[in-house]
Amino acid sequence: MPADPWQSGDPYEYFMGRWSRPVAHEFLQWLSSPAHKRWLDVGCGTGVLSSAILNVAAPQDVLAVDASAAFIAFAQQIHQDTRLQFRVGDARQLPAETGSFDVTVSGLALNFIPDPIVALADMARATRAGGVVAVYVWDYADQMQMLRYFWDAAVALDPLAKDVDEGERFPLCQPSALRTLFHEARLRDIEVRAIDVPTVFKDFDDYWSPFLGGQGPAPGYVTSLSHEHRETLASQLQIALPVRADGTIALVARAWSVRGKV
Repeated sequence: MPADPWQSGDPYEYFMGRWSRPVAHEFLQWLSSPAHKRWLDVGCGTGVLSSAILNVAAPQDVLAVDASAAFIAFAQQIHQDTRLQFRVGDARQLPAETGSFDVTVSGLALNFIPDPIVALADMARATRAGGVVAVYVWDYADQMQMLRYFWDAAVALDPLAKDVDEGERFPLCQPSALRTLFHEARLRDIEVRAIDVPTVFKDFDDYWSPFLGGQGPAPGYVTSLSHEHRETLASQLQIALPVRADGTIALVARAWSVRGKV
């Protein structure tokens, strides 16, 4: 299985950033953390959740960590606030002192981290007693519809695409698996919730073009295809997607969120 490509912030923002922002906002509303707390954002990517924390949660400060130096450099350019610090680091060995944060979060990243139980345990280590650890991940197998339509079409044309289908690769991205993982990390008062946001594309090009940017598993798969195979896949998607009379494509993106206390 090829490594997932995470080298360029702009294409990723075009592909996923516009949909991850409303999910981040709903997630933070659900956490409803008091102001002036210390936050740790693990697997911060281009900084979508970190920025939302600044806007919604009125933190004392935020440390945002990601393994991709390219994404960290991109995030540093577009999110500039004295309360926010970005750092390259491994989620399994966080650059944070034990018990130094009130709230530790991860958005759309935990499933991409090798040994997620190790990462979650280190997130708990970095969080003070009584503090909150919370994550959210896309519902790849079902109601993250822009990707579900994509992978269903891709696998119909190429059965080997099943190996990179996020719905197959990430069984963690289901409520029961997330709850079990939080239990294994010895977190308590665990709650799981679905977050649904609309993803409305103005036309097929608005849906398809972001898949050509090469950032993440699905776009990475598209760039690996021959021109002919890519065009066939696009044609199959045009048939499968629910296009409305005005040409728009109205889908839903579901994320599963889970929180627990240290």
